[in-house]
Amino acid sequence: MKYDEFIEAVSQRANIPPDEAVVLTRAALETLSERVSGGEARDIAAQLPRALQAALLPTREAAEPFRVEEFIRRVSERAVLDTPLAWEGTRAVITTLRDAVTIGEFDDVIKQLPKDFRELLTPVSRWSAGPQI
Repeated sequence: MKYDEFIEAVSQRANIPPDEAVVLTRAALETLSERVSGGEARDIAAQLPRALQAALLPTREAAEPFRVEEFIRRVSERAVLDTPLAWEGTRAVITTLRDAVTIGEFDDVIKQLPKDFRELLTPVSRWSAGPQI
């Protein structure tokens, strides 16, 4: 998947403008790199467009053991979003990530996440969100 396609998919799924989708995507990928092992973060990065790879560069080898609420808090803080938008936006990024990498690689990521992350794994259609009023 190309960079523009990835960002457009996140934008459509989260129902936000592309420039906000860029910020949200980077925030979610940076947070994911903290939650999975360094090796796994590098494996994911290798399958993404070059412009997104830096967001997944690990700062440590061991995964930080935090729950989904902390994941969303970190995304919210990094992207300067309220919690509901950070939650839905993160779902959009994870769904797009699922489309962008191989099934085996995505399964490797999922295996490193606790059960409380399952709500983030519910796919979001690119066209399911209606216009925000």
